[in-house]
Amino acid sequence: MAESEFLLPDVGEGLTEAEIVSWKVKPGDTVALNQVLVEIETAKSLVELPSPFAGTVSSLLVEEGQTVDVGTPIIIVGSGAAAVAEVAPRLNADVQIEIADTKDSITHEVAEAAPATLVGYGTRGHVTSRRRRGDLAAVVGVPAANAAARPAAVPPASVPAAAASTVIAKPPIRKLAKDLDVNLAEVIGTGLVGEITRDDVVRQAKQASVFRNIETPAWSDEREEKIPVKGVRKAIATAMVQSAFTAPHVSVFVDIDATRTMEFVQRLKKSTDFAGVRVSPLLIVAKALIWAVRRNPTVNSSWTDKEITVHHYVNLGIAAATPRGLLVPNIKDAQELSLLELAKSLEGLVLTARDGKTQPAEMANGTITITNVGSFGMDTGTPILNPGEAAILAMGTIKQKPWIVDGEVRSRFVTTVAGSFDHRVVDGDVASRFIADVASIIEEPALLLD
Repeated sequence: MAESEFLLPDVGEGLTEAEIVSWKVKPGDTVALNQVLVEIETAKSLVELPSPFAGTVSSLLVEEGQTVDVGTPIIIVGSGAAAVAEVAPRLNADVQIEIADTKDSITHEVAEAAPATLVGYGTRGHVTSRRRRGDLAAVVGVPAANAAARPAAVPPASVPAAAASTVIAKPPIRKLAKDLDVNLAEVIGTGLVGEITRDDVVRQAKQASVFRNIETPAWSDEREEKIPVKGVRKAIATAMVQSAFTAPHVSVFVDIDATRTMEFVQRLKKSTDFAGVRVSPLLIVAKALIWAVRRNPTVNSSWTDKEITVHHYVNLGIAAATPRGLLVPNIKDAQELSLLELAKSLEGLVLTARDGKTQPAEMANGTITITNVGSFGMDTGTPILNPGEAAILAMGTIKQKPWIVDGEVRSRFVTTVAGSFDHRVVDGDVASRFIADVASIIEEPALLLD
């Protein structure tokens, strides 16, 4: 029986190691092409690795919880069938996976004599096969002389029937269900072919949360809990320490009457142009920030000891709280987007982050960031700069408060906006003008039309 080693691939941009979080197979299991073998965690994301082979698991070479370098053999699969490299899914930042709502189209090609590389895994990690060229040609029915020139279709029999699942759900949906503690077997799929959708999982989680939150959980029997510092948490800690101890932070705050912003948001929600698009005050704050950057360009800068780079574009980062920690994906060239296009981009960014599909490239090259602490009921905060950026805006909760209008106390929707700045780049007057400009748009969104 031929045996094939699967080497840990580079699923990001030059990542050097990953932790084996959980094996989805064990020795003796029969696996199919594209069946999930293992879940790994890098410094940037949690990734499920699909099998490039159809066969039987001979051995697992790395234990759960162990961190290994890219290129390390992690599993051996023995098979009487050809080793196969699958063309989808695409897991790294350069080749984004595109999944249709009703159907997945997955193309398989037979591996040639050279070691196969999974598309989307990068070039450092790859699959090595112990099968000789003649063996491969014999299996797929191609003369040895032409084996490298003529790829053959994978016979249906090469996919074991045992690999079929009664739950129809794509990997991102399974990941979301895991994060929300939802048992997919209890979820009724509403997709066109009965597949479980994101909305199905979220709906199930909301129903379950009603019962989970009735009582406060008891203390654990363990007096203390030790949580290893690794993966995303380690990356977050490194970035925050780097930011806090290299950039001198300065913060400013302002209270704002956001009543007209709330009214504008309601009008957009009723507009046919925005039908089916999530609209929130964050959209107006994002547009206000972009407008204010044009008027105060140095807040949209990067510092080095030799020079300050002022970016004449806005890669707008949105700090997203996910089950795995804080991620800051960004919208590239946000200054070019209309209000509707920006709304769609914000919605896609948030959903992608919650589903665990954010790619490393989507978090790279940000120029300025918004953190929405108001979504957690907080009035404001003093955010730490995203490393490499000179400004970050904190958006507080918007709630009704007494406010003086024309000498009279009235009930208005009030919020607090805060900004933290790298004082090496941004002086106090620029920081103040920038926050004042953002505030002016929140107070009167009609200024955006000027």
